[in-house]
This record gives sequence, structure tokens and C-alpha cells, in this order.
Amino acid sequence: MDKLKNLKILYVEDDELIRENTSEILGRKCDNVVTAKNGLEGLDLYKEIEPDIIITDIQMPKMDGLTMIKKIRENDIDTKIIITTAYSDQKYLLEAVELQLIKYVSKPLTWNKISDALKVSLKFIKENDSVTKYIDDDFTYNSFTKTLYKNDKEVILSNHEKQLLELLVKNRNNLVQYEAIENFIWADIGMSKDAIKSLTKGLRKKLPDGALQNIYGLGYKLNVREDV
Repeated sequence: MDKLKNLKILYVEDDELIRENTSEILGRKCDNVVTAKNGLEGLDLYKEIEPDIIITDIQMPKMDGLTMIKKIRENDIDTKIIITTAYSDQKYLLEAVELQLIKYVSKPLTWNKISDALKVSLKFIKENDSVTKYIDDDFTYNSFTKTLYKNDKEVILSNHEKQLLELLVKNRNNLVQYEAIENFIWADIGMSKDAIKSLTKGLRKKLPDGALQNIYGLGYKLNVREDV
């Protein structure tokens, strides 16, 4: 579990006593633990710190855990998410089935329960989150530095092209809808579909032929090698 020290964990819980106790438990093994008291605050912190693992309660004021997760999953299928549940939360769990969660942990929380969930998360991170993504034999993407390479030479991208490619790589081989692109790149000001098309046109010229696919009327998909 030493690898936990290098990972960022976001813990979201509205009960102050539970939040303090659990964050203390997590802090014994994890150097980077950030807490939030509701889903709205959790969503803001998620955007700020880009955590590797999120542990969240379901029923919270201002924004519940499921709503927060749904908003995160609009743009991000990679971040590992663990839900903490009380008996009264059972009716909400069916709604969470399609949110690609790692594990459900029942309350009251103990280190053994949390540890088991974190071990599963680490396994998925190790298996699926290699830093280097192979778009094809010539093009690679470094997800840590967010840099695109062609035959080991950096491909120069604009800031918006970097953001778009980051989003597409996170959702590789899956559709990314126009709205998700707009929210990820122009969250505060919004942008037209024409602007999105112009941005993708410029990025497509810097990628291998056929890598960036337009799904008419819906959005875009980045096709990558199956072994990435």
C-alpha cells in the first residue's frame, strides 16, 4: 500500500465527525488527502486537484454524491470512485450501477474496509492507467505531462488542443459529446459547435489519419490501439 502515498485522494462526507475520523484514518497511509463537506464542494475540489481516487458519501446537502459522480463521469471515466453507504442508502445503489464505481463500503467505516477498497482501486490504476498511451505505432501521449509525441518528437499543441486531447484520451475509444467538450474547455463562457469543430479540425491535422472520428450530431471519439 506504499503507492497510496503518491496518490491524491478526495474524501467527501457531510457528517463532520465521520469526515474528521475517516480523514485521520486515511492520513495514516496517504500523504495527499483532501476533504469536502458536500458534493458541490467536492466537485469544485475535483476540478482543482484532479484526484486519483474519490471516496464519497451518497446523501449530502447542496449536491448529493450520485449527482456529483454523474457530473464527473460526463468528462472522466478514469478516476476511481468509492461510495460509502448507510443502510438507508440501499435504494440509491441501483441508480449508481452504470457510474463505473470501484466499490461500495458500508458504514461505519474502518481501516480494514477502506483498505480493501483502496487495494482494488490501486489494482485498476496499475492495470489501466499507464502514463504512456499509444495512439498508433508512431504517435504516443504522455498523460502525466499531457504531451503528444510523433516518433518521440513533441507535437506542438495550443492550450485548447491540449485540453481537448486530454479529454479524448481519458475517454479513448468512447464517444465524447459536444456538451462534454464545451463544459471541459469553456465551462465559464460556453462555446458554439462551430468553435468546437474548428478546434477539432486543427487537432485532427496533428494526429494520425482516422484517429479522431466525428460521430455526426453527437460528438467525437479518439480511436487508439487496443493495447493502450
